[in-house]
Amino acid sequence: MTTTSPASSPLPASPGTTAEPSYENTVKLHAEASLFLAGGVSSNFRLGMQPAPLFFERAAGAHLFDVDGNRYIDYVLGMGPNLLGHAPPGVTETVAESLGRGVLYAGQHREEIALARRFCAMVPCADLVRFGSSGSEMAQGALRVARAATGRSLVVKFEGHYHGWFDTVLVSVHPPLDEAGPEEAPAPVLPSAGQSAAAAQDVAVLPWNDLGVVERFLAARGHETAALIMEPILCNTCVIPPRPGYLEGVRALCDRYGVILVFDEVITGFRVGPGGAQARLGVTPDLAIYAKALGAGYPIAALAGKRQLMELIASGVVLHGGSYNTNVVSTVAARAALDELGGDGSAPYLGMEALGQRLMDGLRERARRSGVPLLVQGLPAAFNTCFTTRQAITDYRDFARHTDAPRLRAFLKALQDGGVRVTSRGTWFLSTVHTAADVAETLDVAEAALRAV
Repeated sequence: MTTTSPASSPLPASPGTTAEPSYENTVKLHAEASLFLAGGVSSNFRLGMQPAPLFFERAAGAHLFDVDGNRYIDYVLGMGPNLLGHAPPGVTETVAESLGRGVLYAGQHREEIALARRFCAMVPCADLVRFGSSGSEMAQGALRVARAATGRSLVVKFEGHYHGWFDTVLVSVHPPLDEAGPEEAPAPVLPSAGQSAAAAQDVAVLPWNDLGVVERFLAARGHETAALIMEPILCNTCVIPPRPGYLEGVRALCDRYGVILVFDEVITGFRVGPGGAQARLGVTPDLAIYAKALGAGYPIAALAGKRQLMELIASGVVLHGGSYNTNVVSTVAARAALDELGGDGSAPYLGMEALGQRLMDGLRERARRSGVPLLVQGLPAAFNTCFTTRQAITDYRDFARHTDAPRLRAFLKALQDGGVRVTSRGTWFLSTVHTAADVAETLDVAEAALRAV
């Protein structure tokens, strides 16, 4: 762990330092926060960190600084949004310039048009777009549009996929296998106490990456099915890519049965390329959901899709609203981010991909040298590490059965103690401002962490 003054951000003199860090102030602040905040946090996804959910003073570029003066190379990046790093100058300056003009108008402004024009130029499915504030919200909008367009009620989702925390679709995200039912016909599992079973009664669950299962299901129930929603690359479980031909096959089946295909690109959108996973993989959905990297750290989300579907919102037939939608700050931040990502021949992606590939290859080599069965899977801009002897993880049950979760937790804590921060599920996000020095330091810390576990 590198310990610095919170006001400075030098690289450590000795990369890979393994001295036990101090978390004293973090522990104290979490105890204080717990007197007023439920769990001492404002999102359940921050619970369970050891020795307590970290408290930070500031962030800059690819680095975070906590209240104990510890510096981290950050591969969490706000759970993915900070594709341009923390406080990117171009976005920050644009936001600062906008503040004197006000934040909320309850009306329209020119920046909305500029953002929408840029967005639709970059995203293949986007004939029209509507902006909101969160991915969870826009997932609801997508399902509402699909049901209105088809006159059907059933929605198909897949095990291991996450589409927000609302009752209607929070189903079988990471279900216990003893509750999940048969592999080809999973039982819907609701993960939260207090969740309305009735709200999710129109959700059917299938295993992902098996085209035959989808074909058989739609042959039997396609006439009931409004939408099929999925992450086109399964980032919420081990960053699993689709099998060759899978997305193309699902696209054809949805066309055959009149089912609306929805891609949840909350994570992949603008992260895996300027057009998201749909552009990278060459399969265009009917509707797609965006958030995270769209705003470069500012809260904004989007629902985009084919004109005839989005006209249901435009005409008022389908209701979508929100007081904070296209607030000036988030809108100008997103416009500045997309201008940067979509300009100069998409050059920002090239450097990030090269560096991410170096990191993935380096982790594999350090694991091999350490004799540890570490699987590194995914794309350079977003990949996952897990402990398994398998050569690839292809779906949720594969992940649940064949990866060593306790060993992963120990590895992630050892990385944190060494000054490298990774998400609690072992997913690593790259930014355009990570450097070769960051990667070299990370690999030294990772090698020590692999030896420790």
